[in-house]
Amino acid sequence: MDSSANATGGDFARVRADFDLPDQFPPAALTEAEKAVSDGPRGSRVDATDIPFVTIDPPGAKDLDQALCLSRLEGGYRLHYAIADLGAFLVPDGALDTVARERGQTMYLPDGNVPLHPTVLSEGAASLLPDERRAAALWTIDLDTEGQPVSADVKRAWIRSVAQFDYATVQADIDAGREHPSVTLLPEVGSLRRSLAIKRGAVELQLPEQDVDKDGDTWGLVLRTRTAVDAWNAELSLLTGMCAAQIMLRAKVGVLRTLPPADDNAVEWLHRSAAALGIEWPPSTSTAELLAGLDPADPAALALFMDATRLLRGAGYTVFDGDLPELVTHAGIAAAYAHVTAPLRRLVDRFGTEICLAVCAGEPVADWVRAALPALPGLMESSDTLAAKVDRASLDQVEAWVLADQVGAEFDAVVLRAEATVAEIFIPTPPVLAKAAGEGLREGESVRVRLTAVDPVRRRVAFERA
Repeated sequence: MDSSANATGGDFARVRADFDLPDQFPPAALTEAEKAVSDGPRGSRVDATDIPFVTIDPPGAKDLDQALCLSRLEGGYRLHYAIADLGAFLVPDGALDTVARERGQTMYLPDGNVPLHPTVLSEGAASLLPDERRAAALWTIDLDTEGQPVSADVKRAWIRSVAQFDYATVQADIDAGREHPSVTLLPEVGSLRRSLAIKRGAVELQLPEQDVDKDGDTWGLVLRTRTAVDAWNAELSLLTGMCAAQIMLRAKVGVLRTLPPADDNAVEWLHRSAAALGIEWPPSTSTAELLAGLDPADPAALALFMDATRLLRGAGYTVFDGDLPELVTHAGIAAAYAHVTAPLRRLVDRFGTEICLAVCAGEPVADWVRAALPALPGLMESSDTLAAKVDRASLDQVEAWVLADQVGAEFDAVVLRAEATVAEIFIPTPPVLAKAAGEGLREGESVRVRLTAVDPVRRRVAFERA
């Protein structure tokens, strides 16, 4: 934890109250969950417990959605990607299904989450915990030597994870050459997939990521450093979602995560911003290539990343059953994409997984899945909005606690986005994203700012140019 970023605060009860977050499940849903655990997962499945799966998640995570194992083929690679088979536990349109649709996704707060499903499932019987025989939707994706998928299939299976890792541990093991055999090929395959993403035109914004840490009773702010393992692992999840989207499109039924292409004005704005920031943009370089090649430690690069968020506005969910929709791609990923890899934490993934399982088995998509599709975009967009607000409020609360006794202090900051008399700024120490008042602030400029006010109750801080 940053030594200057600490404060003794309370819990996040006010955040929970302000957003009316539930603190328990209805009795009928709990009863149904406990029965599901007692009865065990439904459906026949193949035995894949001989595959040495491992999981990679944040430290202390218990709701483990994904397990992976990479191996080399004569003409490329094979990814075995196991996803928690939540659909084998829930009764369609039952009490648990109903409350999951109301919640939409797990809400994460620093002092504990508000889970999508009761923890007896999400952190117990349905979670891909190590050394446990677990029900999974097992994806088998074969790639050629360039990392392009040549085949993809998913089926219900029994799997067993042999180890639970976190990102930092896997990164350290890879750097030291002592990685688990199941992830030996992760750097190779992950790098291939990342290169293909840039060639496709995928946009990745390397903005600072705040996180909350706690040491005893002390809350603090830290910068979450994204390791190479984070990026490689994310590429495997994206790969699976892209394969799922293709299965849905071929079957003409599904739910996609979509984003329309940025309009010409947004792209022209980004070119002007790059020029104003002194960032050279050769005519032959795509937006994806430019952003991928920037140093996130450079203040000008940070400002351009912030401006590039204009390219990613308008994401939504598109459902179809019969005719294909006009928009089937996600401009940020530069491909068709579907959420299927986090069913313990996100509602839509369960339905996407059920569609892919049915199609790959040559079976009709269940009526209850088809009936649910029209409501999914609204449910997910509402929960996405709420999750973003809860996350920002939690960070704002810790910022206020951390800075409560520092009114009048000055800090080094980078201007991320500037308007006439106010700017969005990033302060590296302690890591704070906020607004500052001041005339003539320029994007990408390094400035000194003064903390002028802190209100822990309203979760607000105010800065001005020093």
